[in-house]
Amino acid sequence: MFRNGTCWLTLFLIAGCLALAPLSLAPSAAGKRQGETRRALARVTAVDNSHVKVNLIIKTEEQFLSVRLLSGPHWGGNYDAVNFLSGKMEIDEFYAPGQLVFVDYDVRDGAPADVRPRGVFRLHWQALLVVLFAVLLLALAGWTGFNAMLSFVFTALLLWKVFFPLLLRGWPPLATGLALTALLTAVITLAIGGLNRRGAAAFAGAMLGVLLTCVLAVVFSRAFCLHGAVRPFAETLLYAGHYGLDLTRIFIASVFIACSGAIMDLAMDVAAAMDEIYKLHPGISRLEHVRAGLRVGRAVIGTMTTTLLLAYSASHITMFMLFISRGMPLATILNSPMVAAEVLNTLVGSFGLIAAAPFTALVAGVIYHRAQAGAVPPIPEASAPT
Repeated sequence: MFRNGTCWLTLFLIAGCLALAPLSLAPSAAGKRQGETRRALARVTAVDNSHVKVNLIIKTEEQFLSVRLLSGPHWGGNYDAVNFLSGKMEIDEFYAPGQLVFVDYDVRDGAPADVRPRGVFRLHWQALLVVLFAVLLLALAGWTGFNAMLSFVFTALLLWKVFFPLLLRGWPPLATGLALTALLTAVITLAIGGLNRRGAAAFAGAMLGVLLTCVLAVVFSRAFCLHGAVRPFAETLLYAGHYGLDLTRIFIASVFIACSGAIMDLAMDVAAAMDEIYKLHPGISRLEHVRAGLRVGRAVIGTMTTTLLLAYSASHITMFMLFISRGMPLATILNSPMVAAEVLNTLVGSFGLIAAAPFTALVAGVIYHRAQAGAVPPIPEASAPT
């Protein structure tokens, strides 16, 4: 593996993950807390639901818990906790004896006080799912799968440790989002495709598709009169004290970032197909090579656009069910801000997706045939090992 360029990208991904893991760019919230606050794992030993008010399926008021701390400096202690129920099922959790939960508590005079449950402990199951995903990826894709797993971790860390905190600090969402997408697109396409013409064509085609998506998102978000408050928790974020955030620009950035993965996927499919065509028929003309890439792109585009529609629609399935249950006309449903935002998401993302195929085919046609045009000789291939 160390005889080709992909080893350097692998080392870059490893170094990037190690550097991002301890990074903390989020605005400090220390001034908003009173006293010393700790978090620990605890087990619910008993519950008291006598004060809980039930209205049909909605629970409100307070659930009293007895918990035993299983981690932290106060491990082994038994304490009372209060679970405040707001009546919002998407936020509230109702606990039962024996469950593992996260708790926050203040430290006063060296002892825990005001213990507050923060949700059922799920991290062990999430870790198991990640391990199974990594094992399957490595078993099926080998070294390429290892690079894909590193890219997955690097992307998650970059979003959580850099992009979201920078937005909270007031950085311009569009410029920051495009820079982040360019970095991720370069790392992912070159790590998977290799430091060669295939990787370069995939990167260029994907970025052209992302840029087109960004421009269309800016234009049609204004035409649709949409603002960023259509996203969940956007208004809550403002009430949390971040009054200066440009929610509309953040919404636009979310549109092209959300579809960038699918755009990269399609660009890599077309670039890989054109690479194989050129290896099997090195004498193929530039025009025929581009046409072959476009034919491959057409076959992939049909399913990929449906993928975006299914992904965005399924994420708001209960919203659509609510509108239909109330007998709202289709025109009214489509005209509502939340549905219009998803229409914009789907169609603008699909524009970038569709355009990525010809963009990639055209760029590959230039890269693979520049020697025939009298340019410098083509660079040697350094294909990613499998």
